[in-house]
Amino acid sequence: MNIVKNQPDALNYQVSIEIAAADYQEPLRKRLNEYKRKADIKGFRKGMAPMGMIQRFYGDQALYESVNQMVGEALDNFIKEEKIRVVGEPLPSVDQPQLSWKAGEDFTFKFDIAQTPELNFEVGKEDKVPYYEINITAAEKKSTREQMLQQYGSLQEGKKAGENDYIIADIANEGHKAEGVYVSLSNVAEEARGAFIGKKAGDKFKVDVNAAFANETDRAAMLKVDKAQLASLDPMFEFTVVNVKTFVAAEANQETWDKMFGEGTVTTEEQFDAKVEERIKATHEQEANYRFGNDVRKYFVEKAGLQLPEAFLKRWLVYVNEGKFTAEQVEKEFPGFVEDFKWQMVRGYIMQKFGLKVSHEDVQAAAESYVAYQYAMYGMAGVPENLIKSSAENMLQDQNQYRRLEEQCEDNKAIARVREEVSLQTKKISMEKFRELK
Repeated sequence: MNIVKNQPDALNYQVSIEIAAADYQEPLRKRLNEYKRKADIKGFRKGMAPMGMIQRFYGDQALYESVNQMVGEALDNFIKEEKIRVVGEPLPSVDQPQLSWKAGEDFTFKFDIAQTPELNFEVGKEDKVPYYEINITAAEKKSTREQMLQQYGSLQEGKKAGENDYIIADIANEGHKAEGVYVSLSNVAEEARGAFIGKKAGDKFKVDVNAAFANETDRAAMLKVDKAQLASLDPMFEFTVVNVKTFVAAEANQETWDKMFGEGTVTTEEQFDAKVEERIKATHEQEANYRFGNDVRKYFVEKAGLQLPEAFLKRWLVYVNEGKFTAEQVEKEFPGFVEDFKWQMVRGYIMQKFGLKVSHEDVQAAAESYVAYQYAMYGMAGVPENLIKSSAENMLQDQNQYRRLEEQCEDNKAIARVREEVSLQTKKISMEKFRELK
């Protein structure tokens, strides 16, 4: 066996593995004997079929397996001896010779191998990364307070329908009628919404329901018919308003505060205002930390000065996603992939440099935090801990979700450690200016 290495640059190799007929004779003999021991051929006791018959039945397969095993072992040894930091996996070279797979012939296999660059950079006080402190304004306090009360509001009787209100109406034309139809004005097509706004109980007006309610499923449900019947209905209906419902924000009182924060946690307007400010600060901090994480990524990816074997990576992505992505699709998505790939390398280097690790407990905690956040988004505070844990465990059964959360934990650990090591350039900024940052 002969191995020829060609290295056009620091990140790419082409390896030729030349296997002569004499190289695989012994491995082939052993494999054929193995087939012979296992062969159960009619007319012969198991393992007693003549070798000529074994060769006819299994010779091609045995040759293929013997040679490929030798090639795989030779390639693995080459990678270990050269200490190559392999990207993806070796790929057959585009100039791989055609193989006939006949016993007694010599074989040449050509592979392209690429490696990642070796990282070596410091993380210290000489590294300056901006961190933004977002100012809280009176308008933001007022808006957040209103949103929190709105979240715990309820539908109540209204006088005239506003653009975000609801009406309950009886509707009819000569061919069909439906009583107690519930209409959310926010779901009415904008060009037809004017017919509904300002209406009160007892008012009558005509509407083309096809124009007002474009979604056929919603329209069929409103008219209380099967979707297949819609085409046969006259779309002009007379609406008779039965009553108007308006969404009214909750009052800032003890009952509402108990729903929001738990019984007795907040008992005064001042405490409620403090909770409002606390929520705003938490939101600001979350956004500032997200921005800081992005700035850390950008700063250290640039500092690392990574060069990647991009041509190889494009080929590899097409190869491993055969049938899923075309070369054109890979080319289009490649810039985003490269940026993520570079950060993965930098993150891995930082984790290794500072001895950081992600445990299953870290991933479990991240899952529980995510589940609790989802409940909170739907206004469900004080969800029992056992329910959160159970939902998180179910979530982690999905390997894709597990890996996503694991990477999130790696991000958080790496960025948190960087924050301890670098110099923060703290900048106070308004939310408006913060939103304008690129």
